[in-house]
Amino acid sequence: MDGEHVVVAGAGLAGLVAARHLADGGADVTVFERRPEVGGRVRTQKRDGFTFDRGFQVLFTAYPAVRRELDVEALDMRYFSPGAVIARPGKRSTLSDPIRNPRATVASLLNREVTTTDKLRTLALRQHVGSRDEDEIFDAEDDSIRDYLREWGFSEGYVENFVAPFYGGITLDRSLSTSKRVFEYTFKMLSEGRIGVPVDGIQAIPEQLAAKAREAGAEIVTDRGVDRIDGGRDGVTLGVGDETVEADRIVVATDPKEAKRLTDVELVPTNARSCVTQYYRLPAGTKLKTGNKLLLNAGDDAPNTVVPMSEIAPEYAPGDAELLNATFLGTAALERDAGELAARTREVLESWYPDRDFSELEPLHTDRIEFAQFDQPPGVHDALPDAREPAKRRYLAGDYTAWSSIQGAMRSGREAAEAVLQDAE
Repeated sequence: MDGEHVVVAGAGLAGLVAARHLADGGADVTVFERRPEVGGRVRTQKRDGFTFDRGFQVLFTAYPAVRRELDVEALDMRYFSPGAVIARPGKRSTLSDPIRNPRATVASLLNREVTTTDKLRTLALRQHVGSRDEDEIFDAEDDSIRDYLREWGFSEGYVENFVAPFYGGITLDRSLSTSKRVFEYTFKMLSEGRIGVPVDGIQAIPEQLAAKAREAGAEIVTDRGVDRIDGGRDGVTLGVGDETVEADRIVVATDPKEAKRLTDVELVPTNARSCVTQYYRLPAGTKLKTGNKLLLNAGDDAPNTVVPMSEIAPEYAPGDAELLNATFLGTAALERDAGELAARTREVLESWYPDRDFSELEPLHTDRIEFAQFDQPPGVHDALPDAREPAKRRYLAGDYTAWSSIQGAMRSGREAAEAVLQDAE
């Protein structure tokens, strides 16, 4: 397809991966991004020595697209320890993976929040999902996570105390009404790899993808977004601000609502899962001592999780401070005052650590994320659009063509590029 001009609308993960593969395939590629920086929903702010990722985001190193598209070693990752700390007023207990973290075996075996039968079923489930790949999991019959776990025979205590808050952090759905396909595949990835954050923040991921796209020959233009798409059989005409741009084809890699507006593809999902993530400063040395694990709120859902970010990644805070974050789920959290959220986090921490003083907990940054993921009830993946859905030389790239995740976004970018290259032959 040498000489064909392909525009990519959006410089999130999907758009950047698409741009790289298109350029590698011989296309003349221009990426237009409305924001001043690349990344889409995967962004980082830095202020006064602190690193604030947009929401609580982590990278699953076992994702096939991550292994294919990223140089993970160059990201200089800081990793969480497998498992979590289950916390409720006056009590904290460790639940870990004895296979991947043998040092935590004794603490996990002594954890009374989870029965021995639940632990054995977890090992059986690990073997079950480990034998299947992504396509097999997402092509299978579907159900909610809660009903799926009930069919496996897990106890209500295990589901409520561990799975609900842990997967509330992954799916933003503590009710566990999300598709069991998401549970199965992420459980498989947790078993096969690690989760962590780049030392420079989560935005290092799209920045590396952008560098790879530029090296392949793509041009990335920021502060300019695609406002409209016209055209017919021989090309597309784009409105980019006050300018008209002609192209042979376009890959729409914007957020779901904008993708639906630009392409008129009704299958693009726009029902959202929302959350608020708030970051806090504590004086240096105020360690939560979780063993590099996140804290799961087994008492109630506000906040769902608390994460000692500077214990996992010391570079996220200056030397005289510790950095925590807490995530609150749902649309109701969007309306709550920042001071009210901080007071709730302080109250919860004091109940988990009754011998500690959290009066110096200081809120630093609040992310209110109305569209953090698209909603993924059972069966939703069967009705998602594919890359060629818009037709007329228009293509889609976004996790909404696969499933809501970094894996889904990166995979969709490659698949969109492959569709363009095939159609141009």
